[in-house]
Amino acid sequence: MSTDRFTLDVLREGFAAIADEMFVSLQRTSQSPIIYEVLDFGVGIADARGELVCQGNGIAGFLGPLGDVIRETIARVPGLRPGDVIIANDPYSGGGTHLSDVALVRPIYWEDDLIGFAAAKGHWTEVGGKDPGSWTADSADVYAEGLQLPFVHAYRAGAGVPEVRAILAANSRLPEMTLGDLAAQAACLEVAERRLHEMCARYGAKTVVEAMGVILDRSEQLARLALADIPHGTFTASDFTDEDGLGNGPFPVQVHVQITGTEVVCGPINCTWSGLVSGVRTVFKAITDPVVPATDGWFRPLKIICPAGTIFNAQRPAPVAAYFESTEMASDLVWHALAPAFPQRLTAGSFVSVCSTSLALTHPDTGEQTLLVEPQPGGWGASASKDGEHGLVSVGDGETYVIPVEVAEQRYGIRVERFAFDIVEGAGAGRRRGGRGLVREYRVLCDEALLTVAWGRHLFPPWGVAGGRDGSPNYVEVVRAGSRDAQRFGKASRVPLRRGDLVRLVTGSGGGYGNPRERESLLVLEDLHDGIITGRDAAEVYGVPAVGADRRARRPGPPPGRASSAERSE
Repeated sequence: MSTDRFTLDVLREGFAAIADEMFVSLQRTSQSPIIYEVLDFGVGIADARGELVCQGNGIAGFLGPLGDVIRETIARVPGLRPGDVIIANDPYSGGGTHLSDVALVRPIYWEDDLIGFAAAKGHWTEVGGKDPGSWTADSADVYAEGLQLPFVHAYRAGAGVPEVRAILAANSRLPEMTLGDLAAQAACLEVAERRLHEMCARYGAKTVVEAMGVILDRSEQLARLALADIPHGTFTASDFTDEDGLGNGPFPVQVHVQITGTEVVCGPINCTWSGLVSGVRTVFKAITDPVVPATDGWFRPLKIICPAGTIFNAQRPAPVAAYFESTEMASDLVWHALAPAFPQRLTAGSFVSVCSTSLALTHPDTGEQTLLVEPQPGGWGASASKDGEHGLVSVGDGETYVIPVEVAEQRYGIRVERFAFDIVEGAGAGRRRGGRGLVREYRVLCDEALLTVAWGRHLFPPWGVAGGRDGSPNYVEVVRAGSRDAQRFGKASRVPLRRGDLVRLVTGSGGGYGNPRERESLLVLEDLHDGIITGRDAAEVYGVPAVGADRRARRPGPPPGRASSAERSE
C-alpha cells in the first residue's frame, strides 16, 4: 500500500459521501412517490471490476443486486464509453429481482482509464404488464409482468437514446412518471461521476483506485475477524410459505447454516437467486457487524448454496412479480435458525412481509389516473433484552417509509380513515414483548378502483422464542359500502372496488421472547396504560391484575391453545 492511512480514510468517507449525495439526488428529482416518499431504491459505486465499494442507505434487499448488475454489464456490454448508461431489469441474471426494479449503470473514466462504476436501482411505478403497477399476485409467467430491458443503452455518450425512451413510454400506463424516473436515476449517476472526478483531480486516479481495493480488502478482514468472535456450529430451521396466489401451497422451506471461524455457508433454501443473496446477506451483516458500511468485500466469507429450479430460485420464464416475499422468507429462515445462538442481536419472528399494496384509481377531483404503490410496516419480534419495535418496515425494505396520510389523500384522492396500532390479545406476549402491527384504512372516493396485494405471513404467524408467544398474521379486508361484512385475504389481484368501499390493511404483531409471566409488573402496567395490551392480557397472560375493564381490544386473539413454536416443540 503506497498511500498513507489518513488519506485512505479520507477517501473511504468520501466514497460514502458520494453515495449519500446520489441517494439525496434521486430522492429529490424522482417523479414517483414510491421513490421520493417510500425510498424504494438503492445507489452505490464500484471499482472497475464491479465490486461494490459503498452503498447509500435504502433498500436492504439491494445488498446483492447492485454489484451483480455492474458485473453483468461488464460481461454483456462491450465497448463502453464515457457518458454511456446501461438500463436493465432482467430478473434472472445480473442482480435482477422483478421487472419493476430498474437498474442504471454508468462507467466512470478518468482521462482514458476506467476507474469505476456508478449504479442506481429503483422501483418504477409502471413498466407495463397485465396489471396496473406492473406487479401482480396471479401472473403465470414473466411476460405478463411488464417490459423487459436486457442490458441496453439508455444513454450513449451522454445523450438519451430516443428509441429506448419511446419504448418505455409506449409500454407504461404512466409514461411521464416512467421517463421522469429514468432521468432522475441517470442524473444521480452523473453526480457520482462528477465527485469521483474531483477526487481524482485532488488525489490522483491511482490513489483513488488503490483506495477502492484497500476498502474491499479491509471489509473482508473485518468480516472474518467478526466471524471469529461469534458462536460457531450448524443451525437449521424450517417453515412454510403462504400460498402462491394461484391456489397452490403452502410450500415447505428450510435452511441449513454452518458457521466456522472463517466463513458462513447457507443452503439449500428456495428463493430467487438475487433475492436469496440479498436476504442472506442482510442476516450475515446483522450477526457480524451491522454498523460498518456494507461492501462486496464484506460478503466474501459468505457462501450460499441453492439448487436451480427450486420454488424460489426461479428460472425463466417463471413469474417473479412478488419476489420480495421470497427474499423476506430467506432472511427469516436464516434468522430463525440463528436466533437462539444470537439472543442479543437477532429477535424473535417479525411480520416479515413487504405487504406490498397497489391501488389503481381515478382521482375524484381531477379525473387523473393514479396508482398508489407502497409497503406496509408491521410488528418486529422481541430479543432477549428488548421489546420488539412497533410499526417498522420489513427487514428487506431497510430505510423505507409508507406514504404519509396527507400525501395519500392529496395525491390519490382517497380518505385515510384510520392509522393506528393493531392490538391482538395474546399475540407476541413474552418476557420481552413483540412489537405491534398497524391497521390502515382507505376509503374509496372515486367510482371504480382496483386493489392488488401480495402479502406473506397471512397463514403462518411470526414465531416466538424461548417460551414467547407467536405473533399475529397479516391480512387485508375489503368492506363494501353499506355492509358490515368483511372479505379477508392475503393475496389477491385486481379486486374491484366501488365508491364508498373500505380497504383495511392489517399487519401482524411480532413474536415474543421468554415466558410472559416473567415480565416485570411495571412494564406490563406501562403497556396497559399505553394501550399496547388489554386488561385481559395483563391479568390472564402476564398475571398482573388490571384495575377496571379495558375496551381497547378490537377482537379476540389467536384461537385457544395456540402456543408459540417453542412451546409446541416441548
